[in-house]
Amino acid sequence: MKTVLPVLAVVAVIIALWYGAAVWLNAPWARDQAARAGETLGFSQLVSATMVQERPVLPAPHQVAKGVWDGVFGQKITSKRSLVWHSWVTLSATMAGFAIGSLAGIALAIGITQSRVMDLSVMPWAVASQTVPILAIAPMVIVVFASMGITGLLPKAVIAAWLSFFPVLVGMVKGLRTPDRMQLDLMRSWSAHPSQVLLRLRLPSAMPYLFASLKVAIAAALVGTIVGELPAGATAGLGARLLSGSYYGQTIQIWSALFMAAALAAVLVMLIGVIERITLKRMGLAR
Repeated sequence: MKTVLPVLAVVAVIIALWYGAAVWLNAPWARDQAARAGETLGFSQLVSATMVQERPVLPAPHQVAKGVWDGVFGQKITSKRSLVWHSWVTLSATMAGFAIGSLAGIALAIGITQSRVMDLSVMPWAVASQTVPILAIAPMVIVVFASMGITGLLPKAVIAAWLSFFPVLVGMVKGLRTPDRMQLDLMRSWSAHPSQVLLRLRLPSAMPYLFASLKVAIAAALVGTIVGELPAGATAGLGARLLSGSYYGQTIQIWSALFMAAALAAVLVMLIGVIERITLKRMGLAR
């Protein structure tokens, strides 16, 4: 209870501020409509009018909650109006990109820690790759793949992999370098082969760092997938819901898709956390 109450208090403050902002931002339209009808709104009437607008500037929390509920439970899962269906489309590309990015990050990290040449040559390029805005890369990736006749999941997965490989790379490099000189000297005294040092010392030491970076990477992969859906003019996926909502001024639809994406990211991060606890416990590394 001691940990729940502070969280609930913060949530209550956020919701209160959200409602206040909704009234403030939606009030001009309500006043304008009342003036056109030759009416004057009192404070309570103004507040009520800002809570029920079909296309508010800022939807109230209950409007977003209703939008999410209708999108999840009010539609058939196979319907193109279902947030579950759109989430699955986004999730499939996210997981593909996450797998590609994670494997690439782990492979590069092993190469960097095993080879001085790769450390000096690959790592600077990996850092430089993250300085280019993903919004600039995404259209180029979509256009290049489309010119080769490749559309759908793969281009979005590549964009997701672009964002997800770097956290894994950095985390794994840090983890693989955690064994101290005494541990490395002990392995050498046993005439351990470099591959044995890697498998039996460096990789187990890197596991906590790997899982921490995977949590960041999977959230980044989701962001990359959604960004990849925007310039492609996609008709499926949470990015497509955001795009169509912005085209037609459906702010409730936009916010519903955003909250669905946030919920999806939270579930994915928690799933990585569960796998982390199981893995580290079996390896005897659990804290």
